[in-house]
Amino acid sequence: MTAARDAMRPAARPAQATPGARVPAIDVLRALALFAMIGYHFAFDLRYFGVIRTDFEHDPVCLAVRGAILTSFLLLAGVSLVLASRAGVAPARFWRHVGEIAGCALLVSAGSYALFEQSYIWFGVLHAIAVALILARPFAQRPRLAAAIGVVVIAAGALLANPAFENRALGWIGFMTSKPYTEDYVPLFPWAGVVFVGIAVGHLLARQRFASIAALNRAPAWLAALGRHTLLVYMIHQPILLGALWLALRR
Repeated sequence: MTAARDAMRPAARPAQATPGARVPAIDVLRALALFAMIGYHFAFDLRYFGVIRTDFEHDPVCLAVRGAILTSFLLLAGVSLVLASRAGVAPARFWRHVGEIAGCALLVSAGSYALFEQSYIWFGVLHAIAVALILARPFAQRPRLAAAIGVVVIAAGALLANPAFENRALGWIGFMTSKPYTEDYVPLFPWAGVVFVGIAVGHLLARQRFASIAALNRAPAWLAALGRHTLLVYMIHQPILLGALWLALRR
């Protein structure tokens, strides 16, 4: 049974997903988030090669764009937990998925260390997603509690700081007094809170049979297909961008 068939069921019966079911509109949203991320990283790579001098670390616009992109990915991670729970996805499949994300996170750390030894990524977005999925999964069917936890985590991460967290042993949790010298830093406080809020968003969307994003179902099929391979695209886009720019600029 596909997600499309679920959507055509009589309104009196709640939509039920089955293992392997997809919601094309959610995949399209993932693809749009991917495009935003690729555009942001392309600009970052231009600075790496000295083409531009944008201050990504302090410019308010750059910080806002980065925050919006991160928020979109983490919200969708929470929504995906809801879809997986409704679809009855087996625990083994969930843990395999988390393992893939964690493995890719380690590859990102290793690759960034090769390029930026002093500022390599020791806890970036993939690290955060892997841990947050584990923490949030038990709440996938408790949207109100998940939303409350999410708000508390976001608020705590935004408002609290302590010098005791100024190290890599604890810095991945959050609460650092300033951003560490790293190419990507996504601590659990506040960012894991966005995944918890995503659970509530997922339930809201499911209750309305995804009507508020139904227009995205008319997007080209290749866009939804791209959104089904988010992790793969994330892993290959930077090597492609860096390689292409290196070839273009060395002429």
